[in-house]
Amino acid sequence: MAYHLQRRNKALVTEVKSRVHDSQQNTSDETLVAQVCKGDRLAFSGLVDRHGLRFRAIAVRTCGDLTMAEEMVQEAFIKLWTRPDRFDADKAKFTTWFHRVVVNRCLDELRRRKPEALPDGFDEVDHRPVADEVLETDSDNAILMAALSRLPERQRRALTLSYLDGYSNQEAAEIMELNIKALESLLVRARTKMREELRADKADLLAGLV
Repeated sequence: MAYHLQRRNKALVTEVKSRVHDSQQNTSDETLVAQVCKGDRLAFSGLVDRHGLRFRAIAVRTCGDLTMAEEMVQEAFIKLWTRPDRFDADKAKFTTWFHRVVVNRCLDELRRRKPEALPDGFDEVDHRPVADEVLETDSDNAILMAALSRLPERQRRALTLSYLDGYSNQEAAEIMELNIKALESLLVRARTKMREELRADKADLLAGLV
């Protein structure tokens, strides 16, 4: 008897969760945040389910470490739960605001762990892989990501937002707190730098084959 009651209760909980999930499908992020402000745990869970994986991927690209990325995203969601009032729907979309929260948290942690890190815009030391390493990757995507990782921080963020994360230039500008012209100028410099990096990779690869 107890076993059947347990199964029935479990099925009921599953059904309730399914209905809540379905009802949230047509609810905007901004509305869910407003509900979180009232202490609605289901609304918070809905935001985590909807955006958790996406922002984890963004965090991984930002800090280059899965464990750190997961920690930073978790901290960002905790901040959302404890201080949802920090979000202002009149000033930005939720995803634009939360992207900034996640990326800034990642960058702060990277700077904390690497006190020797230099300010934004500084061309970092060249960590180009040797020809053998490039050959071993056997992947155009790996080469592109390696070149991207060597760009100055702001250039890397601009390219990542516009080309990998799928944000419009306007949204990317808002996330980086730039005007649209400044972002477009940054993208021009970033694309130029990427071409230089890829040409250098190709030259290194050919040199290794001689």
